[in-house]
Parts: sequence; structure tokens; C-alpha cells
Amino acid sequence: MASLAWLLIPLVAAICAGMWGSWAARNRRTGDVTELAGYARFRAAMERAELDKAVAEAAERERAAADRAGAELPEMEKAGSGSDAA
Repeated sequence: MASLAWLLIPLVAAICAGMWGSWAARNRRTGDVTELAGYARFRAAMERAELDKAVAEAAERERAAADRAGAELPEMEKAGSGSDAA
């Protein structure tokens, strides 16, 4: 009886392998249209990421320019106040 139990293990494994093989070989019904649509969505997402990065860099440059202009402002006010007195 024990030998029959040991023979049952490979039989169950073979049945499971056959079921998995038929599942893996199934017709998935996804064609090039689905793949191309997915690729188009991917490209759009990458372009948005590049645009977001460019916008963030431009905003940082504007902030840096504003900071530089703000730092130069007191010097201009000092020079302007001296010319107003004359």
C-alpha cells in the first residue's frame, strides 16, 4: 500500500504539470494594439516626468535669480538714497 502512495505523488505532479502547461499555452487575446497603447502611455508618462523636471529646474533658476536680485536691492537703495539727497 505504501508503494501505491509513492506512485501517487508523481501522478499528481504530472497532472498538475499538464494543467499548468495548458494554462501557459492559452490564447491570451492581446495583440499589438494593446502593446502599442501601453507603450504610448509609457512614453507619455516619461515626457511628463521630463517636463516636470524642466519646470522644477526653471523655477529653481527663477528663485535663485530673485534671491540674487533681492540681495542686490539694498545696495541699490543705498546708492539711490545718496543721489536723492544731491
